[in-house]
Amino acid sequence: MRARELSVRIISALVLMPLALGAAYLGGRPFVALCTVAALGIWWEWVTLSAGREAWSLMTTGAGALIAAAVFLSVGWIVTPVACIAGGALLVAMLARSERPLWIGLGVAYAGGMLVAPTMLRSDPDYGWRAILFLFGVVWSTDIAAYFVGRAVGGPKLAPRLSPNKTWSGALGGAGAGVITAVILAATADLGHAAALALVALALSAAAQAGDLFESAFKRWYGVKDASALIPGHGGLMDRLDGFIAAALLATILGVLRDGAGAPAHGLLVW
Repeated sequence: MRARELSVRIISALVLMPLALGAAYLGGRPFVALCTVAALGIWWEWVTLSAGREAWSLMTTGAGALIAAAVFLSVGWIVTPVACIAGGALLVAMLARSERPLWIGLGVAYAGGMLVAPTMLRSDPDYGWRAILFLFGVVWSTDIAAYFVGRAVGGPKLAPRLSPNKTWSGALGGAGAGVITAVILAATADLGHAAALALVALALSAAAQAGDLFESAFKRWYGVKDASALIPGHGGLMDRLDGFIAAALLATILGVLRDGAGAPAHGLLVW
């Protein structure tokens, strides 16, 4: 990446990071609103690439399901938003005339993951803010370290057919950075059990990198470099949030399995 492109990428990140942190700190409807905008953008990118001429007609159906889910999430409901997203995905698949209707419908569920998972984590009144901060820290440090370590060290490719620029050195560097960040956050946020949270961070870092590879495969399938051009230096929302979506889904599932849907952030952080 040339110096000018890297500068644009850094400036975009410096603009977006405070926005994400501010909405997450406020929680409630501001955070739901931010996640909704991101989910709608992701769905737009997915359907535009996958559905061709019928993209706009399907866009409306999927967007309606996501907005309905957001409305229910804003008043604290959980099951109904998930049902809205599942129903929207199924309806899009039924309406699509493409050879791969289920794949197009999957985009609603993928975008829905960006909406539901972070919102559920943040809704925990006692640990929600710390859970989102933990998630941001692990995913962002993984992304940054993987990029710079991979460029500096090089070596064998991680998945050359999916993403020719990613290396094993970058993946390991990113995972290491995620674990270190988690240990620091555990100490500063008075969470304790640093060893357990280090293992959680390792799993979330791996999920983030897997999500990145999934999105790379998605773009390669459609022969594009970026999902869109919404974010200068980064491409589209899918390009920026692919790893976060995967890590947020894993974090939420883990939290729900341990402490239920009412306190997923507690289940994620308290061991």
